[in-house]
Amino acid sequence: MYPTFTSVLHTGAALALLLPLSSSQPAAVSPAALPVAPVQGAQPDPQVIAQFGLLDNAKLQSYIDQKGMQMGRISDRPADVKGFTIVDSPIINAFATPDGHVYFTRGILAHFNNEAQFSGVLGHEIGHITARHGQKQQTRSTIANGALILGSILSKRVASIAQPASQVVGLGLLKYGRDDENESDKLGVKYSSKIGYDPASMADFFLTLSRTEQSSGAATVPTFLSSHPNSADRYQNVKKLAQQAEQQAGRQLAVNRDQYLRLIEGLPYGDNPREGYVESSVFYHPDLKFQFPIPQGWKSQNSPSQFQMAEPNGKAVIVLLPAGSGALDAAAQSLAEQLKLQNAQAQKTTVNGFPAIAIQGDQVGQDQQTGQQGITARTLTYIIQDGQSLYAFVGLTSPNDFSTYAPQFQRTAQGYRRLTDAAKLNKQPERIRIKTAKAGQTLAQALTANGVPAKRHEELAIVNGMKTTDKLTAGQLFKVVGK
Repeated sequence: MYPTFTSVLHTGAALALLLPLSSSQPAAVSPAALPVAPVQGAQPDPQVIAQFGLLDNAKLQSYIDQKGMQMGRISDRPADVKGFTIVDSPIINAFATPDGHVYFTRGILAHFNNEAQFSGVLGHEIGHITARHGQKQQTRSTIANGALILGSILSKRVASIAQPASQVVGLGLLKYGRDDENESDKLGVKYSSKIGYDPASMADFFLTLSRTEQSSGAATVPTFLSSHPNSADRYQNVKKLAQQAEQQAGRQLAVNRDQYLRLIEGLPYGDNPREGYVESSVFYHPDLKFQFPIPQGWKSQNSPSQFQMAEPNGKAVIVLLPAGSGALDAAAQSLAEQLKLQNAQAQKTTVNGFPAIAIQGDQVGQDQQTGQQGITARTLTYIIQDGQSLYAFVGLTSPNDFSTYAPQFQRTAQGYRRLTDAAKLNKQPERIRIKTAKAGQTLAQALTANGVPAKRHEELAIVNGMKTTDKLTAGQLFKVVGK
């Protein structure tokens, strides 16, 4: 269930021992699938993959491997740079984990407009590795213990309700201070120019990020800016560093705009409906062929490992999780144990023809406000058997609010049914399409000529790193989006 929110969480969480839900995304790498003695960081972190998923694009992955290894070899600590992975997320982000692995989202790749911009950000992330910024903050790239659902869509109250549900593990993406960012900017300029790219393009990409922030509002700041704090003078600093690097290089440094644009032709853009999407308060999953209603007005968020729903005031949550493929009774018992339910009551039932078990129980723990032991959450969980797959709808709220939200837990789970609507089943993601401009066209005119509605002109102008009024030259390549 790949991300359907552009503000996808930095920190994912899933009940232990449960498998990723998506049928088509690669599962998190299990120890048995790894080499006998894997190099730390050479393989992508399974928890990163569980949160974001892998992008299936051999051409782009090969390109990033090639450029990454080339840059790693000329870096200050070549042995520290281990691997490169593209994750299947629409958010604009790139990050490096302390084990030496660099990740790019397809969202940030869609917003680069030349190889030099990509190279600058690649150098910046490798800079975090070679300067060992992550290792200074923590020795591992993952952190344990957290709420079932984290982030701005939940209040602290829900986090405190959800936390006792289980021992959970999430990815701890590091946030760097200004000194670390400035050092990585300097190293990014150094590394990208050293392999022949114009580092000034990295500064230009800061402008794209800033425009994205302004257009989407403060509540949905691009993820890159969340983990890589921006500053007013950063653009100018990188420009100055780039000028010095160009002078030292003594030659023309490459930008390679057309080469990069042709490389990303067909790249999925935005949310991928094949891995689940919300429309009119209904969640549809075309690949797994099911649907169910979402409580009216609730926030929702999708990831490969779970689909999350939250009451807007943070008083209740529902999480859809995969529950394995074994016997229904065994799955129910296992989940009750994982949730550490007390006074659990289970009842067999059916949901639109699917065998199911409903479990109600209490979670006992320490109240975060009073410090006293007691019932911290009451749950109503439905486990539904759909062919060989089992899915669990876990509803949690406080004991005092249970009578209010239990009917919504019930309606959501009992609304689970087979997806048969051809229009919903066949919904396809938008993709980056590369077009060629005619002489004298503005970007806005070129977008209109290619079927882009006026309401999306500013969005596509940002994606192109241009203004809608910019004049295009004959034969100039530019991006649009389409099926």
